[in-house]
Amino acid sequence: MTTVSRRGAHTPRELTRTSERLSFIYLERCTIHRDANAITATDANGITHIPAATIGILLLGPGTRITHQAMSVLGETGAAVTWVGEHSVRYYASGRALTRSSKLAEAQAVQWANNRSRLAVARAMYQLRFPDEDPAGLTRRELLGHEGDRVKKCYRTHAERTGVPWHGRKYVPGDFTAGDAVNQAITAAAQCMYGVAHAVVTSLGCSPALGFVHSGHELSFVLDIADLYKTDIGIPLAFDVAAQSEEDIGSRTRRALRDRIHETALLDRCVNDIKQLLRGLGTTTSADDVAWDVVTLQSDRNEHLPAGRNYGDTEHTNHDEMVLTW
Repeated sequence: MTTVSRRGAHTPRELTRTSERLSFIYLERCTIHRDANAITATDANGITHIPAATIGILLLGPGTRITHQAMSVLGETGAAVTWVGEHSVRYYASGRALTRSSKLAEAQAVQWANNRSRLAVARAMYQLRFPDEDPAGLTRRELLGHEGDRVKKCYRTHAERTGVPWHGRKYVPGDFTAGDAVNQAITAAAQCMYGVAHAVVTSLGCSPALGFVHSGHELSFVLDIADLYKTDIGIPLAFDVAAQSEEDIGSRTRRALRDRIHETALLDRCVNDIKQLLRGLGTTTSADDVAWDVVTLQSDRNEHLPAGRNYGDTEHTNHDEMVLTW
């Protein structure tokens, strides 16, 4: 059998786009191996085959064991891998990003480093959440005040719609059961949204830490992106689940949110929103694809020179050209 080491690496054009993949697959208490270009999950019920190229991020829960061969095919197909706690409520570690380009990361850093552009992105995020308002001219403090008022209104609206009693938001870190059923549902939905946002942010090669609304935390940008869908998806769904029953509220919320993510094509929307915010792209383009797998050298006046060439004082010839491998 041909070994992994003898296989040629996939080029970026051969990989499935982030927006066309499954948002996440969660596995626990199984052994994960490889069969051709699929991974297999073996447990007491048998063997399940999962095409590796369709995975956005693989979440490995308690009791999972994964082989070197499985990690190899996941790396070849650009799937991100994250080690998590039970039902993904803890984050422990993760693997590589899906993209090979640094363009979005550079755009994020440029937007973040300038106070004016950083505020402009924060305003754009607010308008994505509440398109009926124009945040132009609002200060950061005013943005926070408007956002707080709109979220409170969202809670009241859905409490009236579903008939679920609402006594305010209550969340005690580390104690999921401290709040009532609807607060538990809101917390479970938020945790899932953080996981989805984290998967997209890291798969696009962005920095989870460089936030525009949140700041000072390793997941600031993840929190920014997850909040874009709080009033549109997370809060309404939490009230719907709480209105049905108070039993098993956490897992029922996660399953309902999983279905809603699929129905609304949230992964595709999340990818486009990040690109729109950072680069004004809205959708993926052929130019963006070409930028993948290209290495350049930074020169003066923001000029980018081809890599793999000797730029000594003599003529810029190709005799010292090197082969770039991935």
